[in-house]
Amino acid sequence: MNIEMIRAAAQRIKGHAHVTPLLSSPFLDKIAGRRVLVKAECLQHTGSFKFRGGRAAVSALSDAQLMNGVIAYSSGNHAQGVALAAKEHGAPAVIVMPSDAPKIKVNNTRALGAEVILYDRATEDRDAIGQRIASARGLTLIRPYDEPEVIAGQGTVGLEIASQATALGVTEADVVVCCGGGGLTSGIALALAADAPKMRVHPAEPADFDDVTRSLAAGKIVSNARLSGSICDAIVTPQPGNLTFPIMQAHCGAGVVATDEDCLRAMGLAFERLKIVVEPGGAVALAAALFYPEQFTGDTVIAVTTGGNVDSATFIRALETL
Repeated sequence: MNIEMIRAAAQRIKGHAHVTPLLSSPFLDKIAGRRVLVKAECLQHTGSFKFRGGRAAVSALSDAQLMNGVIAYSSGNHAQGVALAAKEHGAPAVIVMPSDAPKIKVNNTRALGAEVILYDRATEDRDAIGQRIASARGLTLIRPYDEPEVIAGQGTVGLEIASQATALGVTEADVVVCCGGGGLTSGIALALAADAPKMRVHPAEPADFDDVTRSLAAGKIVSNARLSGSICDAIVTPQPGNLTFPIMQAHCGAGVVATDEDCLRAMGLAFERLKIVVEPGGAVALAAALFYPEQFTGDTVIAVTTGGNVDSATFIRALETL
């Protein structure tokens, strides 16, 4: 992985992925005790940054690979990103999703033309399922984070942050990123190391599912004890990726862990103050920026709200925190 791959991905997805805004609110600044800028990837196609990686990966395939089709596994956001990218390229898509994924994500993935195969994330191995189907059908597997072209596509968020922040006069900041397997976090870290080296990336994770934070502290990959039980389903993964972890080790600061309750509060505030809809897993970075100020030292924190695919019941819970 290198910055050239990210720049190449940026050219391939240009005109297809949205350049999402960098938002702010004096009310959020007051809560955090410093300037807060919010990179609103919840406004990306399919409602999350995952379209960037999906589009970057699918657009890098050969004509023969596109004709055979692609397969991906995801709790929903990578699913939708790959499904849309495949549809735009006329390629068949099979998506392996956990049976407890939010219905809106399953339904949206099917609506984009993908075949959805459900599995039990507590008892079945999605990697094994995906590789078995890929082999049987001749499909190209596009992993959700441990995939170079996916990391490159997600890294385009970092290129935009560097450009947009510089335009606002911000060259030094803590950049907080909702982190599952680390594809977005590592991609942003690589991009900022090249284009905004005074910015420091911090992964943000839900309490009890902080494998990246613990791995960075331990200096080696460690796993989560369980794979379900958080409302932040989009970023609950077994452990950091083999490709992503060394990048995060080299370029990231310490991780920040937020409770589910703080994620709901952050969702409510994002809607009230920024007029954006954020899902729990996509709100962890904003929760970290707002409610864990002791984790940061600079005058500015940039939080990436990574997704907005939330069911109505959970969103109502978030609004009730206001």
